[in-house]
Amino acid sequence: MTSNDSQESSAIPAMESASETVRRIFGNDGSSLGAEIADEASRYERLNAALFPLPSRTRCLAVANQKGGVGKTTTTVNIAAALASHGAHVLVIDMDPQGNASTACGVPHGTSDPSVYDVLEGRMTIGEVLKTCPDIPGLDVVPASIELSGAELEVADLPNRNNLLKEAVESFLQDPNNHYDYVLVDCPPSLGLLVINSMCAVSEMLIPIQAEYYALEGLGQLINTIGLVQEHYNPNLTVSTMLVTMFDKRTLLSREVFSEVKSHYPSIVLDTTIPRTVKISEAPSFGKTVISYDPRGMGASAYGEAALEIARRSPSVLAAIDAKRGE
Repeated sequence: MTSNDSQESSAIPAMESASETVRRIFGNDGSSLGAEIADEASRYERLNAALFPLPSRTRCLAVANQKGGVGKTTTTVNIAAALASHGAHVLVIDMDPQGNASTACGVPHGTSDPSVYDVLEGRMTIGEVLKTCPDIPGLDVVPASIELSGAELEVADLPNRNNLLKEAVESFLQDPNNHYDYVLVDCPPSLGLLVINSMCAVSEMLIPIQAEYYALEGLGQLINTIGLVQEHYNPNLTVSTMLVTMFDKRTLLSREVFSEVKSHYPSIVLDTTIPRTVKISEAPSFGKTVISYDPRGMGASAYGEAALEIARRSPSVLAAIDAKRGE
């Protein structure tokens, strides 16, 4: 290399990051739109650079809240998508007859498609009905259709009616070819047999809580229900994670609800909150999670950060589950 070449190469500026570009254009005014855009760009870059540790064994979580409209299904699919996008192998089991989790993951779930209904009825195995999310190769889905709504009546008289999903999941995971880092079960907004099946099939509960006071009342009822399931059906069930959703940092109400929940469950509530955003609501109408629909947006970053917290907490959560089992 000649001296001229050396001078020319040293004159070439280093490639700046997206957040640096935004700050250069908009300046450092903390109240400006540019500052918000720069913050979103920085969050996206930090998430891309972050290491999502894999759990030492499969973590099975049911995502439940009997109060509708708290972001339960949205949380299920976007946490699953974020984990899968960062190297985990994730299985989502849709136990809601509405099939919204199946829709958001872009998998077919018509009445003629094999679904979790066939699994509960014993006609098919999980391996025979699962489908892969077209946008995220590491994310598999056991879909649900409206036919699932009749399952509660059809299996009500079976002696093992509470453990139908548990037996199917355990049988599926026993095959060494079916390794998953996470299994997330999306529960319906009710407290019937489908929810009991979901809670009996897992060792952890993930509870989304809307940032409003009515949600706090519903949380108490849900905790009581989980206590009954622990007492009668699944003594190893642990509430490992709570996530505040539909959070508006501009309002005192949202901040107070978060503080209240955090003070009661300091080791369980994630530090990350999920904001209200249009993109999160829009994504399912395109058959996508917000992680693939708007990957650089505020909603995707928030769910990515929540997933990272969940991943990093795996050692302590698994240790707590082992302690509960007396292992």
